[in-house]
Amino acid sequence: MADLGAMIVKAREWLRHALGSAPDDLVLRSLFATMLVVTAGLLAVDFLDLNAASADARTPTPSLPPAEKPTPLPAIRQAGGPPLPHFDTKLRATMTFDLDAGGRLMATGTIVPGTARVFAAEIEKRGSYVTTIVLASPGGSVADALAMGHLIREKKFATEVEAEHYCASSCPLVFAGGAVRRAAENAAIGVHQISATAPATMPAAEGMQDAQMISALCQRYLRDMGVDPEVWIRAMETPSERLFYFRSNELLDLKLATEIGGKLPRTATLAIGTGRGQ
Repeated sequence: MADLGAMIVKAREWLRHALGSAPDDLVLRSLFATMLVVTAGLLAVDFLDLNAASADARTPTPSLPPAEKPTPLPAIRQAGGPPLPHFDTKLRATMTFDLDAGGRLMATGTIVPGTARVFAAEIEKRGSYVTTIVLASPGGSVADALAMGHLIREKKFATEVEAEHYCASSCPLVFAGGAVRRAAENAAIGVHQISATAPATMPAAEGMQDAQMISALCQRYLRDMGVDPEVWIRAMETPSERLFYFRSNELLDLKLATEIGGKLPRTATLAIGTGRGQ
């Protein structure tokens, strides 16, 4: 308001100088009204910007735990699940991409918000050399996993999970994008319930609605990728602190994998756990 008053004073002085006498009241009133309109417009723009920023702050980030600090999660299977590798602490880091021989792009680490953009840039740079996306990930951001899966299918890349490696939580969504989907017999591919990281002030009903919308997006995506909806049912039945690991025959029956191989190559060695899922 102080700035507005200063503007009026300057305008009055300019008019006195221009007219050589006290400005007409009608002219001043018109000038004042114009300034009020402009000020109101600026305030309205500021209000809309603030409101939009507030809405963004309330919007939850869809993710499949573990998202921030991934840890090895126990299997929910009573028996017969794949032997689980010890958790590689390198998977806690943000996902990185390294091009290996034979057009194999190694995607290793946690999927965080923004990973899909990095992945797209990597494909833009090396796409002509890439044939297969090799996954080792404990999951993370659902939105990024879906975007990565869509791009993989668009490019008709294959996806692969190597022997003694994890692809868990939201990682199977990326895996599902492959035109051909290969898994080693002892690859650990697991799913569980989604969650949405939202401000504590968000009402519980809104959080539930967001989770349902995210769930619907994932179901539609898996259907479009040709995967049996039973995969998502298994995810929704499994608490977020555990994982449902698929047996090799289930991966094929549910069309999550198109090929199972016992001798898929490995790029890193991880110790095998001594027990099966409990």
